[in-house]
Amino acid sequence: MNVNNLANRAPVITESDVFIAGAGPAGLACAIAAAMQGLQVAIADGMKPPIDKACGEGLLPDALATLSELGITLDATDPTESSVFRGIRFIGDPSPTGHPTTTEAAFPVAPGRGMRRTLLHQRLLDRAIDLGVQFHWQTVVRTIGGNRVQTNHETFRSRWIVGADGPQSRIRVCAGLERASTTSRRIGLRQHFAVPPWTDFVEVYWTNRAQAYVTPISSSEICVAFVATEKFSSIQHALNLFPALKLRLTSAPPTGTPLGSITLTRRLHPVTSGNIALIGDASGSVDAVTGEGLALCFRQALALAKALKTDNLAAYERAHRKIHRLPRLMSRTMLLMDTYPTLRTRTLRTFERKPALFSHLLQVHIGHTPVRLAGAGALLASVLCSLGN
Repeated sequence: MNVNNLANRAPVITESDVFIAGAGPAGLACAIAAAMQGLQVAIADGMKPPIDKACGEGLLPDALATLSELGITLDATDPTESSVFRGIRFIGDPSPTGHPTTTEAAFPVAPGRGMRRTLLHQRLLDRAIDLGVQFHWQTVVRTIGGNRVQTNHETFRSRWIVGADGPQSRIRVCAGLERASTTSRRIGLRQHFAVPPWTDFVEVYWTNRAQAYVTPISSSEICVAFVATEKFSSIQHALNLFPALKLRLTSAPPTGTPLGSITLTRRLHPVTSGNIALIGDASGSVDAVTGEGLALCFRQALALAKALKTDNLAAYERAHRKIHRLPRLMSRTMLLMDTYPTLRTRTLRTFERKPALFSHLLQVHIGHTPVRLAGAGALLASVLCSLGN
């Protein structure tokens, strides 16, 4: 074989209707939704499975409902792979009497589900493979131009290019979509513990400038996600901030390696340009306090796939703003409790005295209340009024 002929051979170009950078939950959800619309999809990621990320690992009922629209129903019969939770419990700092302020509310219709991030990723991956999505692992985007994407391995040619490559999105930079406003930046740390869940609620422990989220993820394991304005030096340091939780976990061995991450409240203006669209954290985000990160990217995926099929990215731009509107409002409201200890204490006490108010908060949060923004506005007014009660 002539070596010169090999050197002069044109590079192989992989063609598809949609090219997606990033094979996390947002990218996989987008790939699934686009394939369900009959589009050919190629997806590339710099890593290879299993892909993990620091995450609270709880799927609220609205996230599960949207996941079902993507053709994925989680098996509720296997307690080793996931755990059902039926509501949310807030636990404040101990009062002067030594008892923490506690309030809880159950979901009105369907429960939520806790499961390891890697297991959820595998379910999404399996569904995408079944739909014929092409995967290109350890493949990193270098440049984009027109309908071409140059990576470290090959060239892709697609009508649509989607950036699902996280908060430091390369696609976003290449598309000139960096204009954004960031209103909060906090640090998260996740650790699993080998202990049977002591409750079928997700527990949220509150203290000054920090929260701990405890999610049951199987019959023998829980996930604890700590989020604060300052970096935790260790899991022990994080637990020291929450004495009641620390006591619960005294004899519970940690499993796996702790993972850290940054959680942002960031709004992009806009999220599309030409034939390029952003999704998931690449397109902006709300603070982890909402627990809505996965639900957001699943809803975005369905909206984006429809827009791609109908050649109407303007419709996705509108849908993206609408999808983020309520979670952004809820994030701002709950972060007020993180910022102002007096407001937090009085709000939690109000919720404890008036559990129906907390139940209303939860129903609005998961979209069960029909008039979503009106309900959220009423909630915000109630929280602020608690300052005087």
